[in-house]
Amino acid sequence: MLRSLALQRLSEIRHALRGLPQASRSFSTALNYHVDGPDNSPNLPWEFTDANKEKVKEIMSHYPSNYKQSAVIPLLDLAQQQNGGWLPVSAMNHVAKVIEVAPIRVYEVATFYSMFNRTKVGKYHLLVCGTTPCMIRGSREIEDALLKHLGVKRNEVTKDGLFSVGEMECMGCCVNAPMITVADYSNGSEGYTYNYYEDVTPKRVVEIVEAFRRGEKPPHGTQNPKRINASPEGGNTTLLTEPTAPPVRDLDAC
Repeated sequence: MLRSLALQRLSEIRHALRGLPQASRSFSTALNYHVDGPDNSPNLPWEFTDANKEKVKEIMSHYPSNYKQSAVIPLLDLAQQQNGGWLPVSAMNHVAKVIEVAPIRVYEVATFYSMFNRTKVGKYHLLVCGTTPCMIRGSREIEDALLKHLGVKRNEVTKDGLFSVGEMECMGCCVNAPMITVADYSNGSEGYTYNYYEDVTPKRVVEIVEAFRRGEKPPHGTQNPKRINASPEGGNTTLLTEPTAPPVRDLDAC
């Protein structure tokens, strides 16, 4: 009886989930299960392009033949690039065949890492860093400016399919906070880029979006003209001379 009640409850949950908007399941940090859809079903064919099959061979060559499963992350990344920024379940199943593991082993990886998206994203996928240093420096305002300008909610895709906005935890640019990254899937795996835009402001991120809309590639890195890379405004104030070498013992005198 308990089994039948559990199955009934599971059926009710699945039925309810079918009515949820796709955006609520956009990332691996969202709900970690799959619901079939017209463009995301294990029955849909998927395989690497001829060009990417050569890349698969090159990736696989880095691992011993009895450790093919070690290639799961770079292969999923390649599949996501080819597929416009997201991983349908059929792509994950194909990767499982390539590395000769059960599909669940691939699902475990794709649902764990937030870089893998399991529903559609925009051709330009904007990720706002939400960790403490960026938050203190205004990342919430950065995200609000992007969402308002694009007319979407977090994890939604604009109607023209160009942009989506998500949140990512620390991307390692705390000294240049706040920052965003732009995953550019507009040219598939051949032209894929993943660039950081640092020291941004609400006004500047909107300008970056409009530059991408015009087909431009805005310069990445710090957006503060008074800084060079991660150096302070106005230049260094310390460590202005060549460092002296540390003293070395005279081993012959010992």
